[in-house]
Amino acid sequence: MKKISSNKIIWFITIVAITASYSCKKLTEDPSSVIVSAQFYKTPSDATTAVNAVYSSLNSDPNADFPLYGRQLNLLVENGSDNQVYSPSNTNPDVRALGTTTYISSNSRIQKVWQQLYYGINRANIAVDNIPAIQMDTALRARLVRESKFIRALLYFDLVRLYGAVPLILHNPNSIDANALLVPRTSVDSVYKQIITDLKDATSLPKSYTGSNLGRATGGAAHTLLAKVYLTRGDWTNAVAELNIVINGGYGYGLFPKYYDAFQKATKNGVEHIFSAQFETNLGAANSTQFLSESFTAFNPNTWPIDVPADSSLYKLFSPTDTRRAVTFYSSVYNAATGQTVVFNNPYAPYFNKFVDYSLTPLSTQAQSGVNYPVLRYADVLLMYAEAQNEINGAPTGDAYNAINQVRNRANVPNLTPGLSQSAFRDSVFLERRKEFIQEGHRWFDLVRQGGTTLVDALHKIPAKSAASTKNNLFPIPLVEIQLNPKLTQNPGYN
Repeated sequence: MKKISSNKIIWFITIVAITASYSCKKLTEDPSSVIVSAQFYKTPSDATTAVNAVYSSLNSDPNADFPLYGRQLNLLVENGSDNQVYSPSNTNPDVRALGTTTYISSNSRIQKVWQQLYYGINRANIAVDNIPAIQMDTALRARLVRESKFIRALLYFDLVRLYGAVPLILHNPNSIDANALLVPRTSVDSVYKQIITDLKDATSLPKSYTGSNLGRATGGAAHTLLAKVYLTRGDWTNAVAELNIVINGGYGYGLFPKYYDAFQKATKNGVEHIFSAQFETNLGAANSTQFLSESFTAFNPNTWPIDVPADSSLYKLFSPTDTRRAVTFYSSVYNAATGQTVVFNNPYAPYFNKFVDYSLTPLSTQAQSGVNYPVLRYADVLLMYAEAQNEINGAPTGDAYNAINQVRNRANVPNLTPGLSQSAFRDSVFLERRKEFIQEGHRWFDLVRQGGTTLVDALHKIPAKSAASTKNNLFPIPLVEIQLNPKLTQNPGYN
């Protein structure tokens, strides 16, 4: 059966709801079993439920596929980088194409990410449009709208970096005219302008939460994401201004003393976690399953996990004293059932370790992992600050050294040598980012934003990725979206 994009499904549901509403008025009937948006958005509980649905677009999928931040995004930006490749046991041709940079516009995983991003944006748009009319506590109402704007900005930030110019949709479609539903691509500058507008509003969110609200977007998360947007745009001055607010604004962020704690269920939403996609144990595939945890494989030395490092050079980047190495990789694991340690010594080991939930019993039940996905953490703030200070001043400042050395010291790595040139310090920052954020969805974005052939040059060092070219600085607009919406155009180099 032909698959229909989730955007079209959303638009179709909207049309049906509008038509049903019109028919009800014509027949003067109001069946209580039918709930349309005008009937739903009435109470504070409705408002909270709507925003919770916005958050759920990050960690679940309506069709029980891989969640956006539970593996789907990583299939593009980690497999699409020099960090990672598909498992040798993975026979999915679209996943294998991502790992070899031979993907085309009909790739189902590229299409799925597009759909998931717009699915979350549509939920955010509905919340932003409808919550202001609800009679409720004004502070809570404003907070919920701003949370929705934060998520919308995050998802558009992913979209514009992945695909370039994309349709900018800020309201749930309310027309029954099919042509009105076909939206052309919006310029990159206009998309970024909207992202910045949403994030500036979101900076008024609370500094922190307690209890069941832990994990919601905060003002600090908005300032951090805004800094990342400015950094991506090369606006170093505004990036530093936002980062100074995060560092000195009383948000209470810091590094965990141990790198290990940034990826453990027991320490989730801790001092280093500025914003995370929330995952929990035993909720099922459609409800927040963390598939990146399946980096763990069976207790068999001849088996492979879900994804593997692109080659052995990634592991070799780390010095033996770097505490991040043992947290990021594993080459052996203790099997409590047999009392034996299994050693993986095939060409693809060591394997990725970050999202393996070691609190699970038995350990092999990794589909139930409760480890969160850190979208923004404080180590990123420090490394962005070091990078921006270096770019503004034409050379690394004392503050730039201090920021990067905090990250290095936590990893038991010596301070950077003083007196580096601007270019040498820049290279050191990007190397530090690579080692710090493996499997966290940063590497492809970091390569692309350096411009030119940086991504291609990095990929060509991996034999499996020799097909890479500068067209891979963007992913293709999914073919099915162009077929459904003739106003869309394709990115250069793709059919």
